[in-house]
Amino acid sequence: MERSADHSTTEPATDGTGTDQTETAPDRTDTGAELAQLEDRWRRALADLDNLRKRYAKDLDRERAAEVAKVSAAWLPVLDNLELALAHAGSDPQTVVEGVKAIRDQAVQVLSRFGFERHDEVGVPFSPELHEVVSVVAQPDLPSGTVVEVLRPGYGEDGRQLRPAAVVVSRPEG
Repeated sequence: MERSADHSTTEPATDGTGTDQTETAPDRTDTGAELAQLEDRWRRALADLDNLRKRYAKDLDRERAAEVAKVSAAWLPVLDNLELALAHAGSDPQTVVEGVKAIRDQAVQVLSRFGFERHDEVGVPFSPELHEVVSVVAQPDLPSGTVVEVLRPGYGEDGRQLRPAAVVVSRPEG
């Protein structure tokens, strides 16, 4: 009997070393169980992630509330002293002025405790990170770009600043 040219018989494929390269078909019940297990693990991971997000949101809200309370508590002595100054407003004006200056110093200390140092130095070189130029004046006796006057103090450092100092700087005469 002759074989047809299509070779209808199946022979195992080899890689040239005689090793059988035919893959065995996986059992469908094992695949279904494995798929169910993977889906279960995936759903649990999603639930864990959702729980983590909710817990993080609660923690963040709690931390924000704690920080707001901390900052507010730091300002209470300043408010108390302002009320004392107002209560004594009818007394000696010089005493009231001294009291208001002391309260301002106390407020500056509160800002400093939170990392926002006051910048109101005159005679320092202009720094674009700390200063905002409001005006330029001719000052032949000073180097160009020297802070001549601070119109509004600044608070904070590079990258963490409440506001820059509003300053007047020098320029060469000409």
